[in-house]
Amino acid sequence: MVEKNAVLEALRSMDGVEKAFFLDQEVMGRLREEEKGIKAIMDISVRNDGFNAALEREHAVCIIKNTRFRPPPEPTVILQDDEGTVMGIEVFPHTRREYDERDDVFWLSEDFVVFPGVKAAKQEFFVMPAVSFPELNEKMGCKDVVSCSPSPTSDVMIKEHYGLEDDPRLASILVAFNDAGQS
Repeated sequence: MVEKNAVLEALRSMDGVEKAFFLDQEVMGRLREEEKGIKAIMDISVRNDGFNAALEREHAVCIIKNTRFRPPPEPTVILQDDEGTVMGIEVFPHTRREYDERDDVFWLSEDFVVFPGVKAAKQEFFVMPAVSFPELNEKMGCKDVVSCSPSPTSDVMIKEHYGLEDDPRLASILVAFNDAGQS
């Protein structure tokens, strides 16, 4: 069975974590509604698969992080079509070399490339996938661990609900998991 205080202690000890706390069902319900209507640039829909996966877990923790927090282990934003074809992907400093010399990519921003030769089947989405979070594991009583970034408006909602300052240098991450003692 998961020991909630041990989980919070482990998360709070990570470099760059300002705060960590469990989210209540009221907040999760409000976030669920907020995440349904998110749009990105050029009115492209955003599908927060990571958040949807977090909703399926028994426990959800919010981390408020600063810039010292470690980078995610895999991309947190992907542009894909309704058939799952990847049309663009987030690029990290350690993966940038893979794309710098390519002439078949278009840099949408400093950290995102689009593959112009890949066309959407019907509709395109920015997908925010569930991302692994190796710091929580079965030894700690956690299984099926996922992390995700809430949308900017959800980030503000969390901070307001818990009485936290909306500091642009701080961002939230949700980490959700099931109790490893449960089947």
